[in-house]
Amino acid sequence: MNTRIASAFEAISTGVYDVVPVRWRPAVARNSAWIWGAVGLLALALVWYLFFYTPSAPPPKVHPVPVSVAKVSIQDVPVSITALGAAQAWTSVNILAQVSGKLLSVNFAEGSKVAAGQVLAQIDPAPYRAALMQAEGALKRDQALLANARIDLARYQALLKQSAVSAQIEETQAAAVKQDEGTVMLDEGQVAAARVNLDWTRITSPITGRVGVRLVDPGNLVSASGSMGSTPATASATSSASPTASGGSGIVVVNQIEPIAVTFTVPEGDFQRLSNLSDSFRKSMVAKAYSQESGALLDEGALSIADNRVDPTTGTVELKARFPNTGEKLWPGQFVNVQLMLQVLPRATTVPVAAVNQGPNGAFLFVVGANKTVSMRPVVVAWTQGDIVAIKSGVRAGETVVTDGQMILKAGSTVRIIQPAKRQTT
Repeated sequence: MNTRIASAFEAISTGVYDVVPVRWRPAVARNSAWIWGAVGLLALALVWYLFFYTPSAPPPKVHPVPVSVAKVSIQDVPVSITALGAAQAWTSVNILAQVSGKLLSVNFAEGSKVAAGQVLAQIDPAPYRAALMQAEGALKRDQALLANARIDLARYQALLKQSAVSAQIEETQAAAVKQDEGTVMLDEGQVAAARVNLDWTRITSPITGRVGVRLVDPGNLVSASGSMGSTPATASATSSASPTASGGSGIVVVNQIEPIAVTFTVPEGDFQRLSNLSDSFRKSMVAKAYSQESGALLDEGALSIADNRVDPTTGTVELKARFPNTGEKLWPGQFVNVQLMLQVLPRATTVPVAAVNQGPNGAFLFVVGANKTVSMRPVVVAWTQGDIVAIKSGVRAGETVVTDGQMILKAGSTVRIIQPAKRQTT
């Protein structure tokens, strides 16, 4: 039996089957087909693996995104509006000559402070002193005539009682007395006008303030209209109309800068809010003036005046704020940024303005979780003031929000905090 099995294996290996009995041939043929089929499949699998199989690359390593963060905090947020304003003197006076004559002296240093009533300039008083003397002489003369007329009237009245004169003579003398009384009143007016003109030769400052550049030098002839010329001085009375209505250049301009005013305009919508918050401007509202160049606070004052109309061309209302300006940091003609306080939001939830992002669905924040992954959190903004944003809803105090590095973030990103952002408050 063993001999036959060995012969069969030898026949399979050499390809000779005759030595194998007939009953063994079908089994050997089937086994050989299976073996060669398996070898073929293995060969095909090997060829496919070598030419077509590409092993998949390992997933790339995810690096955390470096970001700056800040904590959501609770604080009081001032609600205010900001507008461009221009400083101007609280009171500005163009000093003009009210009588004509030669300017003898200018008694101030340019750019210095002057007090109300201080003499600024002196016009030659000689012609006005002479005119006063003439008026006073005429007054004394006519007063003497009036006294004599009254004596005559008393004499005629006594004679009339004795029927020594007619009533017509007494009545004529009474009329003469009234005429002389009118002449005396006219003379008294001339004396008063001459005194006023003489006083006007001393030009004084009506306000306390700072003088500017001198507009006329001593030795020039000035006139009551404010202009300069070579016309000789006269002693005639001058008009009492306001000198600022003339076209003359004047002698100097005095500006009151303590306090000082800043005028600015606000849209009519903001004006309505201001009116409601201030009880139609009966309550004082805090105003702050900031430098346009450095942003430094220059002075703090209060809203004082609101114009009585809305400008129909711009839809704005002009306002004026009063500043003490004791440090003289505000100057007439200077442009400043005016911040007008409206109200204060108490204990508001706040984040830096850099943390707020705008998307198609509105504002949102990137909130950092405990495992350093971020989530996109939609929020409702209540107010933005400077670099602080008051959040109405969406985040809670103590949460961490991303303030820098949001451009490459998405929901689920892992972050690495490189430096917490500093909070800045207004």
